[in-house]
Amino acid sequence: MSAPSGTFQERVDKALGNAQLKVALERTTGNARRKRAAAVEAWPDFVAARAAAAAIKDHSIAHMAYYLEMFERNALASGAQVHWARDPDEACKIVVDICKAANARTVTRSKSMLGEEIGLPHALAGAGIRRVETDLAEHIIQLAGETPSHIIWPAAHRTREDVAKLFDEHHREKPTAHDVVSMVGSARKELREDFFAADVGISGANFLCADTGAICTITNEGNAELTTTPPRVHIVTAGIEKIVASTEHALQLTRLLVRSATGADLTQYTTFHCGPKRPGDLDGPDQFHIVLVDHGRTEMLTEMPEMLRCLRCGACLNHCVVYRAIGGHAYGGAYPGPMGSVLTPVFDGLEQTRDLPNACTLNGQCRQVCPVDIPLPTMLRHWREQSWRAGYEPKTLRAAIRLWAFFAARPRLYQLAQAVALPAMRLFAKGGWISSLPLASGWTAARDLPKPPGESFLTSIRKGGTP
Repeated sequence: MSAPSGTFQERVDKALGNAQLKVALERTTGNARRKRAAAVEAWPDFVAARAAAAAIKDHSIAHMAYYLEMFERNALASGAQVHWARDPDEACKIVVDICKAANARTVTRSKSMLGEEIGLPHALAGAGIRRVETDLAEHIIQLAGETPSHIIWPAAHRTREDVAKLFDEHHREKPTAHDVVSMVGSARKELREDFFAADVGISGANFLCADTGAICTITNEGNAELTTTPPRVHIVTAGIEKIVASTEHALQLTRLLVRSATGADLTQYTTFHCGPKRPGDLDGPDQFHIVLVDHGRTEMLTEMPEMLRCLRCGACLNHCVVYRAIGGHAYGGAYPGPMGSVLTPVFDGLEQTRDLPNACTLNGQCRQVCPVDIPLPTMLRHWREQSWRAGYEPKTLRAAIRLWAFFAARPRLYQLAQAVALPAMRLFAKGGWISSLPLASGWTAARDLPKPPGESFLTSIRKGGTP
């Protein structure tokens, strides 16, 4: 898997020039938006459930240390082995060492964004361990040598036609036709042998239940169960923010997560894994390892604790006008969209990722659809302020903003500048739109500006008119 290359602007330019990408994204996100809207419309208690979900997460975050210790005690009592990792390198080393101790040659992996965050695919490859992605979309992008472009649908950027070409090229048993049923059947045959031949299965966790020491996985394909049950060793990698006080809380959050992610009432498979196989059990792993990863999350407790509520549902991506225009790879990190624009500066540093919060339009749709009411626009503004104070913004931008501030602080001068600028801008308009404007190429390179009205907003208001 190769991470997206180039600067943020270069990746954006490439995405905006890809007409097929827009088709693929709209097929996926458009369908998700419609289904979510229908699910919310049919749930009369949605607003109350959303408030309750935010309260549940806030409670577990405020008492994170207490519940993590409870989780560890109960997980150990069930026969699991619990490991703690401060950063990606430590987490990957723990996983690789477990695989080596098991003499693993092949591992199967159920979709896990935490695994992408810590760079686990690269760590396994570096250790000479064959990795098989079992989620259908992850299987697709593994064949393509890409990283996920969406946290729920990793292959959202790929059309059905793309997938058909990949399967024809890479599968041992080619699909008999290029319809969905035939291609899914081909993938099932391709992966079936690996499910049962793998020495280790690696999964993520949607929730960590403190009261039982169990982890919960939620999938629609059953690939998680086939990844976690047949192999001798099951390894779970999870961020510490996945902790909840109880199984009841996990189930309450699941109702919000599923509707926000896919618009369904329930996923096909909601499974609680609690320890290794016990005497008398017909299946299950002999070893059950849980790797709990920090990677900046404890620092977020003081700076932006609300972000730790995130259920990784993907609703903010599906409704984000920026994500829908450029897709996930343009963001450059494991997490794209609004939530990624908040998280990536935490993981990779603000100086390297300042473009992400600045790319947002701050229209607020992400917060409106978030099932746990995360104030994403506020957090994005926070990163913008931090970037400005640290001096990360380009000198040209800082000069332009200072110039604007100079005029904005002097109303008469501002109005005079407006009186000159608006007629000048109208000279560049053709058919009601401006496709090219001096000093504004960053905007007009990808979109047109509407022709300015005959008078300014302030002038219209003073006349008692409608702007």
